[in-house]
Parts: sequence; structure tokens; C-alpha cells
Amino acid sequence: MAQEILSTDPYLARFNAAKAGLPGAGQSWLSELREQAAARFRDLGFPTQRHESWKYTPLKAMKGVSFAPAGGTGQSASLDRVPSLLAPLLPESQSPLRATLVGGAFRPDLSSLDGLPAGAEVEALGALLERDPGVLESWLGRIAAEGGDRGDQPLLALNTALFDDGLVIRLGRNVVLDRPLELTLLGPLGDEATQLHPRILIVLEEGAQATLLEHHFGYGDAPVFHNGVSEIALGANARLTHVKLQSAPASTFHFATTHVTQDRDSVYDSFTLNHGAALSRLETRVKLLGEGADCHLNGAYLLRDRQHGDITTAIDHRVPHCTSKEVVKGALDDRARGVFQGLIRVAPDAQKSDGRMLNKTLLLSDKAEIDTKPELEIFADDVQCAHGATAGEIDHHALFYLRSRGLPEARARSLMVEAFLTETVEELRAEALRPLLLERIRDWLGTRRDDTPGKGEQAV
Repeated sequence: MAQEILSTDPYLARFNAAKAGLPGAGQSWLSELREQAAARFRDLGFPTQRHESWKYTPLKAMKGVSFAPAGGTGQSASLDRVPSLLAPLLPESQSPLRATLVGGAFRPDLSSLDGLPAGAEVEALGALLERDPGVLESWLGRIAAEGGDRGDQPLLALNTALFDDGLVIRLGRNVVLDRPLELTLLGPLGDEATQLHPRILIVLEEGAQATLLEHHFGYGDAPVFHNGVSEIALGANARLTHVKLQSAPASTFHFATTHVTQDRDSVYDSFTLNHGAALSRLETRVKLLGEGADCHLNGAYLLRDRQHGDITTAIDHRVPHCTSKEVVKGALDDRARGVFQGLIRVAPDAQKSDGRMLNKTLLLSDKAEIDTKPELEIFADDVQCAHGATAGEIDHHALFYLRSRGLPEARARSLMVEAFLTETVEELRAEALRPLLLERIRDWLGTRRDDTPGKGEQAV
């Protein structure tokens, strides 16, 4: 086993002490799943730079910090409202569907789920595990197990061992959510270093459709180790638009792993905006298991000061006639460091696959760094696949042109960066959500450095 920089002992001790009281502890299938995950985490340890997929993202900044379990930290804090990103985008007569987690725990008092159509269920994971855990046996821990095999995943194992709450979203056959669902994950409100391991399960059966806006943010300066896992299963002809905004405070270490399986003719349209946390890694693994499946993994990263942001993806074409497209752009300022790792794998039987990947980065400072590694692994001969990556500074000729027309240098630079990133936002098919993403980008370009919600948010 590779040398560890972080000790697994506190986390394994917590598992041994808490496992009898974790939700669903009386279910043999879940207890076995947790025990296997804890054993795997013990064997693997925390990832180090000796692991190929973690080569560019060291965890040394977390060393020496003792993260306590969330316990009642977030749940007991006084909070009577949470800002909404979707509310300003909807007609006045319509309110968004909302689900809120504070400190990893579902808060029904801060959620609004009235008006769900028949066949749609949105429920706290912990509550469902206590009430009817059998309905989750076919999904929980199974999608992630089938979500990719690119290296080891110790943080996934840690989450599986320790998760105690989260959210379950289930849409039955041909059920369509007529409004977007806003999922807000607010960090703990206490003043001690805290670890969170939320779990999200999304199952869309055949023909179901939904739009999900997932927003991570927080208040305060206490260190937070956020280790979240999402499992998403899309049935035949199902369609999910998934927009994720990671704007956690600068004291946060944010790790999130998303596993997706797609059946025949399903569509997963994803956009991630990563501009928060001191250290972040957003990892997405998709398996295209049914012919005609279509996957879009697009996004942007905006980092400054000494932020470190890692976007790692793997798209696995397992069957013929599937398509995937990935466009990820970033802007790095000061001493920030960005990482992009993307893999498209085409199996031997996946003829007629079409997979494309592009990563572009603007370096706004001579001390900013980008590590980019796009990869293709093709084992079929009748495919169309392409990948590429570029990095560079702002075009000084274009900058001079704008300044010669009377624009101050800072304004001219902001316009050029905004135009560069707007091309990525336009990859999102859900046009109604594009203004929200563009506003967040403009906030960042306006040197907004606080951890409060952006201008477009509305408390409801």
C-alpha cells in the first residue's frame, strides 16, 4: 500500500463506534456493504500522489486537522431561511421545488416539496432507510460499483461506510418534473472542524425527465471535510439535466464523486461550475450501457489566490451507437492551480461510438498553474473520437484593441474572460439556466471574494 499522508485510524474508529446506530443498521445487505467499504478504505488509505489519478492533487493541506463528526452541529443551529438560486428565474406565480441539507442532514423545514407529480418521490435518505430500506437495495452502492473502474476510490469507500443522511430522488415511468428541483447543501454552521459524508441517490425510470440544480455553499471559517457521493441511474429514454455549483467557503476541503449509468436512448446533460473551497476535486464517472445513450459533461473552473481545483472525469462507452461530449474551460488567477483529467474509453463491442473532449484554460497570472491530461482508450475500430487541451494567457493584441477603444484594462480583461467562458455555458441545453451561470461568472470576475450568496440569490 502506498505511504499515507493522512491517518485512516480516526475514521475507522468512528465507523466501529457508530455502525450499530447508522440508518438501516438492521439490514444485512447494508451492514455488509458498509463493512466491505470500511475494509477497502482501511486497505487503500487516503490517496496520495503515488496514485496515478491523484498525481496532481495532494491532500497534505488536510494533515493535522481533526475533523469531528457533524453530529448535531449543523442540525441544531438556528437557520430560518436558505437563499434560492432558482426563485428569480421562475414566474412570480411559481415557486421552485426545494430540498435542503444542512451539515449533511435533511431539513424538511427548509425544504419545499409540495406539488410533486404522482410517481415522483423526494425523501431524506436516512428516513427512508429507517422506514423502508428494502426499496434501496437494488440501487444504493450498486450504481457506484458499476460506475467505472479507473483506479481505486478510497473516498467513495469512506462515504459508503459512514453516510448517515442525504437525499433520494425517484421518478417513476414517464414522470416529468414540470419545475426544476433545487438541492441546496449548506455546510455546518458550527465553529469546529467537521467531516460530512452525504449520499445522494437519483433514479429516473423509463421516460422520466427532471432538471436538478445542486448548490454547495456555506458560512463561517471552520474547516470542513466534505466527502459526498451521488449515484444516478437513468432508465431507457430518461433525461436528466444536472447543474452543479460548488461555491463552498475557502476553509472547505470539498470532494464529490458522481457515478452515472445510462440505459438506452437516455440523456445526461451536466454542467459544473467549480469556484469555491480551498481544495476541491469533482469526479464524475459515466457508463453508457444502452445503445443511443447521450452524455454531456461540461463545466468551468474559476480559481484565484491559492485555490486548488480538480475536475476528473471518465466516460465509458460500453455498447454501440452512443455519444459523449465534454467541454471544460477554466480561468486561473494569482497562485491558483487547476487540474483536468478526462478519459473516454470505448469497449471492443462499442462500434459507431462518438466521443469528444476539449479542455481550455486561461492563465491570468504568471504564477497560476494548470495540469491537464485528456485521454482516449479505444478498443473498437469504427468510431469517431477526438480530444484536445490548450492553455495560455490572454491575447494581448485583442486586449490592446479593447483598451484603444477606451475600456480600462481590468474591464477589457473581464470581458475577454467572460466571452471565453460563455462558450462553455452555451453547451448547456437548458437555456433557462444559462443566465444563472453567467451571473456567477460575472460575480467572480467582479472580484467578489466573500462567501455569501451571489447577487442572483433570493431567500425564500
